[in-house]
Amino acid sequence: MSKLIKSIRGMHDVLPDDSHRWQAFEAVIRQLMTSYGYKEIRMPLVESTDLFCRSIGEVTDIVEKEMYTFEDRNGDKLSLRPEGTASCVRAGIQHGLLYNQIQRLWYNGPMFRHERPQKGRYRQFHQFGVEAFGIATADIDAELILICARLWKQLGLKGVRLELNTLGSSQTRSEYKQILVEYLNLHLELLDEDSLRRLQTNPLRVLDSKNPAMRQMLDNAPALIDHLDDESCQQFDKLKASLDAAGVEYSINPRLVRGLDYYCKTVFEWITDELGAQGTICAGGRYDGLVEQLGGKSTPAAGFALGVERILSLLEVQQEQQAQSIDIYLLLLGDACEIKGLQLAEQIRDLHPELKMITHCGGGSIKSQLKKADKSGAKIALILAEDELKNEQLTVKYLREKKHQITISFDGLNEFIKNMRALHNR
Repeated sequence: MSKLIKSIRGMHDVLPDDSHRWQAFEAVIRQLMTSYGYKEIRMPLVESTDLFCRSIGEVTDIVEKEMYTFEDRNGDKLSLRPEGTASCVRAGIQHGLLYNQIQRLWYNGPMFRHERPQKGRYRQFHQFGVEAFGIATADIDAELILICARLWKQLGLKGVRLELNTLGSSQTRSEYKQILVEYLNLHLELLDEDSLRRLQTNPLRVLDSKNPAMRQMLDNAPALIDHLDDESCQQFDKLKASLDAAGVEYSINPRLVRGLDYYCKTVFEWITDELGAQGTICAGGRYDGLVEQLGGKSTPAAGFALGVERILSLLEVQQEQQAQSIDIYLLLLGDACEIKGLQLAEQIRDLHPELKMITHCGGGSIKSQLKKADKSGAKIALILAEDELKNEQLTVKYLREKKHQITISFDGLNEFIKNMRALHNR
């Protein structure tokens, strides 16, 4: 026997019993983004490796350890995209969408990182991301956060809290890094291996450490929020005022930093306590320097991204989502009935495109077909056997209600389905 081929570790199939959860989520985000005037953009899965080295930073864990990178037949160095923002900016620059323009964009799709698979972290994972270009003021930061808040409401998510911080301007952050490094150098004996490495490459990330042995030392570290420039302070105050007016609760977390080099000023995370260590379900902020960093003209920008798998896991914990139910299962008994049944089924779909109907294929006894109809979850079974065909009628068997079987004529089928749908929608 040949060896069984399985999916790559950390890359999962979405099976039919679970796909309805993805479809429901995708329908919500599509409607939500349309209601805010955002347009969808779709970027390729494979990009030049240099794109992520220049945007994320060559000394980040993502670029150093996690990217799927390879050379193609031309010798070009390519990578599977590990996140969406850099790809979105690249597309915007390449197609002339950004300079002196306002663009509100969103995307949804797979990303790839070679990290240790665990609950909430996969090697192929899916991100829903939103990016806004050309607006430098705090109102767009507020709008992005309000979109998130509305999404949680529409999905029915509970217990999700918002944490805010500001990283200030690039100059402020550069000056603060020196102050932070001086402080951390006084406590080298408390730093773990990861933090010692970050101290040399990205000192702000040390503040992100979850090591409890370092917590008190980091709590006493100088806070970036105490070293802000006036413009960043004013922008942060306007953001907080907008959220207060909209009734969005938040807490200020002075230790909140983003792991990617391109963030500045506003940063935020939405967090839950119901998914263990992987508590952040959505993160974002402002990245005013990235467009210029990637070769475009200076353009203010802000956005967020959320992990779809984490959102769906949280929904599964908090609520039971039912799969989309089938309205009708059409049973066909005999060759002539199969031919007529397929014709009737297409007529029904023409008149009722929203109807969910399975037409039985593959033959079998009435007992076996009814068993499949029941297993499908259909509300009713329509039976077309030789007697029904001769009389140009169908037998209706109710599968979920205690009602007697009835017969309806072919001519009366449309009216029967209209009445059935009206009763169901009440």
